[in-house]
Amino acid sequence: MATERRERPDHRERRHYQKKKICRFCKIRGFTVDYKDAKALRQYITERGRIVPRRISGTCAKHQRVVCTAIKRARNLAIIPFTATSI
Repeated sequence: MATERRERPDHRERRHYQKKKICRFCKIRGFTVDYKDAKALRQYITERGRIVPRRISGTCAKHQRVVCTAIKRARNLAIIPFTATSI
């Protein structure tokens, strides 16, 4: 009973790495977060109303905290809804 080993396909040739995401706020010095700017904050909220994590949005930790605070302030002032529209 000789068992033959199946060779796995070489996955190293098919790996594609994504370009590292750069914090938009660090790159452009004049670009700031404002809780009154709902259009800018929409980029950091999913369609269900959740805050996008920094590993997906690409912001640094410092600016992600500022974005979260701005989103929460805008929600409390009813500029941005807490959740998506109810069905």
